Amino acid sequence: MGAHSHGHEGHDHGQDRHGHEKAAQGGKMLVALLITAATLIAEIVGGILTGSLALLSDAAHVFLDIFALALSYGAIRLATRPPSARHSYGFFRMKVLAAFVNGASLLVVSIEIFREGITRLANPAPVVALPMLVVATIGLAANLIVALVLGGHDHEDLNARAAFLHVIGDALSSVGVIVAGLIIAFTGWYWVDPVASLLIGIIIITGSFRVLKEAIHLLNEGAPEGAGSDEVGEAIAGVPGVLGVHDAHVWSLDPSYRLLSAHVVLEDLLLSRSETIMTGIKKVLDEKFEIEHTTIQFECSNCGQCSEPQA
Repeated sequence: MGAHSHGHEGHDHGQDRHGHEKAAQGGKMLVALLITAATLIAEIVGGILTGSLALLSDAAHVFLDIFALALSYGAIRLATRPPSARHSYGFFRMKVLAAFVNGASLLVVSIEIFREGITRLANPAPVVALPMLVVATIGLAANLIVALVLGGHDHEDLNARAAFLHVIGDALSSVGVIVAGLIIAFTGWYWVDPVASLLIGIIIITGSFRVLKEAIHLLNEGAPEGAGSDEVGEAIAGVPGVLGVHDAHVWSLDPSYRLLSAHVVLEDLLLSRSETIMTGIKKVLDEKFEIEHTTIQFECSNCGQCSEPQA
């Protein structure tokens, strides 16, 4: 065979398993969305009546929770749709896009909270502490209920993680408002209210940077954590019968769905031998890197895209 002779191509699709998980997750998101909407109404009314910037800052975060949950719910519904001729991978990437938008919106709101908090810190305004405490306590209880409904978060699902971080961040914000209300009630230090809002802003912006960083990495077809092309190439090269690997690419549709394409140079291209090697390669990829979808091209020598096979 010539230098560019092509052997077998291996394909392994793992989308069906993910679709059922997302459908169940969507129902939880919808319930959480309704509970959070009721919390938003209570905090806006309470913030206006008490004059508490911390409470209104928390309400802004709750509004963002609603936005995040609605966006996440829509992305999950789209992700359950089957692949088509126009969208051969379906709509898995919509969940990453939703996470990116959620992270960006968190960043914008945190900047506005910082601006308003600094202005209020320079000119502290009176705050009615008792109603502020009551509303913040209701908000905290609602956030804890939503967290229980969501049942934690899937570390491999950036979309679900972004939504859960919204909820946890809002729960911490409510704790901050409660602490500020207690201090104001006993000391009359109104400056504590804008300080609490600034702390809430720090919580929000920290979470937004984490989500944005990972979403941008995924949208840029970055390699999954612990599964760089060099690492994967070395693992494949260790399979008996493989001389080397080149033109290897590893990326993700979302953190839970990893894909690989690679050119694998073999000692020979006998049919029986090739099938055994393909089985060995897929086993290594699944067990070591959790890569389920593969496109592997066998060659009897380097095809010219790389000067030397990657070992």
